[in-house]
Amino acid sequence: MICFTWINTYAQSEFGSAKFKAIAPLNTAPVPKETKPSNTDAPLIKAPDLFKKPDVVLPSGSKYKIGETKSFSMEQTNNFANPGDRVKEKMTKDLDKTLIREGLREDDRLLVKIDKNFGEIRTKSKYFVVKYRDFVYIDGDLIKATINGQMIGDIKELYSSYGQFIFDLKEGFNTFEMEAYSKGTSGGNTCEFKIYDDKGVLVRSEFWDNWDKGVKGKFVIVKE
Repeated sequence: MICFTWINTYAQSEFGSAKFKAIAPLNTAPVPKETKPSNTDAPLIKAPDLFKKPDVVLPSGSKYKIGETKSFSMEQTNNFANPGDRVKEKMTKDLDKTLIREGLREDDRLLVKIDKNFGEIRTKSKYFVVKYRDFVYIDGDLIKATINGQMIGDIKELYSSYGQFIFDLKEGFNTFEMEAYSKGTSGGNTCEFKIYDDKGVLVRSEFWDNWDKGVKGKFVIVKE
């Protein structure tokens, strides 16, 4: 014990007189390795746009165009037209010319072949004056007029200026008729006429257009 006490006292005095210098610990951490960018990453893949029309490149000098669409139509075009339509159209025109030449048509109008009733006229006049003319072509149209079945004057030819005839009226009902007596040389009969009373007042104004020969227009005149 005495010996141990001496050694301990000596050691304290030996180390107590000298300065203590701490020794830095060794750096044992691993040194990081220098890394370089890796080129092994997978490339970015862009999905195609399914709704985008791909660009089409045509060779230079091409007569075709990109982007022009032809509108759809149900109407028949010449590409699908019936070849017989042209023949039919020509035959129709030739027939029209023939009808006009034969006096069965005038221009594009069909001949009137049915008599016409112009209705009733009531008057206190003693007589009527009828003025008439051809309002289309001066081609020799003739008319015939009757009152109660009796012919009034002669057959009248139509000109561009007005002609006239006069007829008396009996009490009560009178039947007045004007007839297309001929068709003329260029088609049907075309007549405009005006009816005046004994005081010169215009009672009625009428016309017929492209009437066939023999077609009549009738008035019932009631003298009151």
